[in-house]
Parts: sequence; C-alpha cells; structure tokens
Amino acid sequence: MLVQPYLFFDGRCEEAVEFYRKALGGEVEMLMRYKDSPDPPPPGAHAGYDDKIIHASPRIGDASVMMSDDCMGHPSFQGFSLSLAAADEKEAARKFNALADGGKVLMPLGKTFFSSCFGMVADRFGVSWMVIVPAPEA
Repeated sequence: MLVQPYLFFDGRCEEAVEFYRKALGGEVEMLMRYKDSPDPPPPGAHAGYDDKIIHASPRIGDASVMMSDDCMGHPSFQGFSLSLAAADEKEAARKFNALADGGKVLMPLGKTFFSSCFGMVADRFGVSWMVIVPAPEA
C-alpha cells in the first residue's frame, strides 16, 4: 500500500511546483490545468481557474507529492510535516536553506541524539518540512 501526500495551494500551485523543482530538484511527472480536463467543471465551480492546476505530481527524490490549486479556501498546513532525508550534512543544509527561503525556520539544523543533522522549517507556502540525515544502520 502506498500513502502519498496531496497538498492544496489555493491558486499558488504553479508557484509551488516551480519552487520545489528548484529547491529540491523535483521533476514534474504530471501537470494538468483545469481547462485541459476532459470533464467540464460543475456550474459555478472554479470560476477563473482555467489556467490553474487541477492536478500536478512532482517527484522529489524517490517520492511523488500530489498537488492542486483547488479553491477550498486558505490552506492551513498544520498537524503534519513532510520528512526529507539527505545523504549528508552538506545536502541537508542546501535543501534546508532552499526551503527556508521566504519561509520560517522552526528548528535550526543541528546534531540531535537521533541524527548528525536535523532541522525543521515551514516553507513560503506554510508546508512544514523535517530535514534529516538518517543515522547509519547498525
């Protein structure tokens, strides 16, 4: 069974896709705009959203993160974090700093009892990330 995050950006999805592409090296596997949907939207739904994204799926490392511009109101990314494993401290710092650009550092990168390098950041969209260098397996 596969569990994947699906994030809603309320009109900022294209900006988010581009941000994650640059910050994390994400590759867009799929992107569809509302105007390209084979089904017409329900009456009154998504007015003015023709060029917005109905579905995108960027691959970040080995995982796909699904995204949309769905207009469900102002997104509130609370109660979860996306965890991003880095190969080493240099890669962790690069990714952490890229995510922190325009965002907010919640816990600076540093050594912990469970990792040589761990930190938490909320990016410019409010998505919380935990960046970690996993401890070597015994």
